Amino acid sequence: MRNRLLLWMLLAVLGLGLLPGGSAGAAVWQNAERVVVVLRFEGALHPVMTEHLKRAQAIAEREGAEAIILELDTPGGELGLMNSLVEQVRGSSTPVVVYIAPRGAMAGSAGTLVTLAGHLSAMAPETTIGAASPVGPSGEDLGETMASKLKGMTKATARSLTANRPPEAVKLAEEMIDSGQAVSVDEAVAVGLVDFKAASVSDLLAKIDGAAVSFGDAQRVLQTAGARMIEVPRTFMEELLMVLANPNIAFLLLAIGVQAILIEISSPGGWIAGFIGVVCLLLATYGMGLLPVNWFGLLFLGVAFVLFLLDIKAPTHGALTAAGVGSFIVGALVLFNSPNVPSFQRVSVPLVVGTGLAIGLIFFVIVGFALRAQRAPLRMSTSLVGQVGIVNTTLSPLGTVQLGSELWTATTEEGSPPLPKGARVKVIGQEHLRIRVKQVEE
Repeated sequence: MRNRLLLWMLLAVLGLGLLPGGSAGAAVWQNAERVVVVLRFEGALHPVMTEHLKRAQAIAEREGAEAIILELDTPGGELGLMNSLVEQVRGSSTPVVVYIAPRGAMAGSAGTLVTLAGHLSAMAPETTIGAASPVGPSGEDLGETMASKLKGMTKATARSLTANRPPEAVKLAEEMIDSGQAVSVDEAVAVGLVDFKAASVSDLLAKIDGAAVSFGDAQRVLQTAGARMIEVPRTFMEELLMVLANPNIAFLLLAIGVQAILIEISSPGGWIAGFIGVVCLLLATYGMGLLPVNWFGLLFLGVAFVLFLLDIKAPTHGALTAAGVGSFIVGALVLFNSPNVPSFQRVSVPLVVGTGLAIGLIFFVIVGFALRAQRAPLRMSTSLVGQVGIVNTTLSPLGTVQLGSELWTATTEEGSPPLPKGARVKVIGQEHLRIRVKQVEE
C-alpha cells in the first residue's frame, strides 16, 4: 500500500511538470539573464576603434547579447575610416545602438554617419549631431569638383542609412552634408533622424526594450530592460596607440627624441640617451602618421638639429642655439598647426614655445660650460716633485718617464749620463709639461 502511494505521488509530480508553463526547461528560459555589451568611442576617429568594436562584437556574439551599446563623442575623422566603421556596424551580427553621450557630447562630421549607421540611435540631453561636410585628409577645403563628388557619395550613403526614416530626416541628413548644418537632440528626435533621447545607458536600455530592429536578413525584438551590462574597455595597447595620436604627445616625443640624440652625439660612449632618443622618435613618427601634419615642418626641425649640433662642436656664444630655437618653434608649428589642420588636432602653441625655450636654455648652459673650459688657465700640479717613476724610453738627455698611470716627457740634469729604460728615477723639478729627474740610488 505504501509503495502504491509513493508511485501515485511520483506520477502527480511528473504530471505537473508536463503542464504548459510548468516545465523546468521553460523556467530556466524565462529566468535566463539578458546582457548588453557597452563600449565607448571618444575623440577623433582612430584606426584603433575598428579593433575595439571588433572585440566587442566577438564578446556580444559569444554571450548572446541583446545589443551592443556604442557610446560616441567625436568631432569626426578621416572619410575612409568612417566608411570602415559604417561597414562594420551595418555588418554586425548583433544589433548596434549608437548613443551620443554624455551631456555636451557631439557626433560631428564623420561621427554623424557612424550614428546613422546604428540599427537604433539615441542622444543624451544637451548633445549635438551634424556638420558632416567632407573635407580633405588634412582638414582643408576641397576643390569644387572634388567636393561635389565626395558630397554626392556621402549623401548617397546617408540616404541609404536613413531609408527607413521620415522624409524630413533624410532631408536633414543631406543638409548636414551639403551645408554643414548641425542640430540638437530635440531637433534630431523631432524629425526622426535619431530614435531616442536618453539620460543614461540605463535609461536607454529601458527605452529600447521591445523595439524591433532589422539587421541583415534577421529581425529581432530587443529585450533590454534590466539587462546586465558588459563593458569592453580599451586594452593597454589600444590606449597607448590612442595617446600617440594626440598632437601634444607626438610633439613632446619628438622634442625629447631630438634632445636625447643630441646628448648622445655631444658625449658619446653611453647608450641610454641614444636608445631613449630612437624610441621617442619612432613613437613620434607613428603618432604623426595618424595626424594631419604638414611634413614640410620637418625641414625646419632638421635645420634646428644641425644648428644645435654645430653650437656644441664649435661654440658661437649661443648664437646658433638661439637660431636653432627659432627654427625648432617654427618647424613644430608648421608641422602640427598648418592653417588647414582642424582645431581639435592642433598642438598647443604655449607648449611648443615653452619646450623650444627650455631646449635653448639647456644648450646655452652646455655651451657656457664649453666656453668656460676653453678659457680656463692651464693648471699644473706641483705634487710631482719627489715622486718616483720608471724610465720608459732612454733619457739621453730627453725621453719619457712613467709616473703612476701617466707618461711624462722628462729630461736629466745637465751633464748626467744617459739613463736606460727601466731605471728608477725621482722627480726633482717641473716646467709646464716637462719634468726633470735624477736616478735613484739602489
